[in-house]
Amino acid sequence: MAVATDDFKKAMQLWASGVCVVTTQSEQMGIQGMTVTAFSSVSVEPPQILVCLNDSAETGEGIQQSQCFAVNVLTADQQDTSNQFAGGSSQEQRFANTAWESGVTGAPILSECLMSLECKLVERVRAGTHWIVIGEVQASTLRSGEPLLYYRGAYRQLAS
Repeated sequence: MAVATDDFKKAMQLWASGVCVVTTQSEQMGIQGMTVTAFSSVSVEPPQILVCLNDSAETGEGIQQSQCFAVNVLTADQQDTSNQFAGGSSQEQRFANTAWESGVTGAPILSECLMSLECKLVERVRAGTHWIVIGEVQASTLRSGEPLLYYRGAYRQLAS
């Protein structure tokens, strides 16, 4: 028997993670983005990463249509950006207050984030309530700064 949902959520709050905004752009759905904490490298050869997206998130459908996406790792100063892309506002509102530019894949790159990885969709794997989205990295943008972290249900920063 699987662990109870509440117990699983409490356990996962003890895992510190970086905070990212996954973005895409398609003809049918326009620009889209959402906050995620489930992000990881998969392979160096070829360079691949994965993100996990809730099945109910429309950004996943946009990625399926565009066949590309970007992962934008937020800086410690971007809590407002994380909240903005976490839901409760339209896609237009999310991007209206955020500096961004189109990347080489066409996916939006957040101009002030710590780093961005632009990816071509390789595979989507269904896992419970989520999709595991695997992408091959086509381009990277690196900037200076410290990452925004999430731990025990709150934003955190690296200690000095």
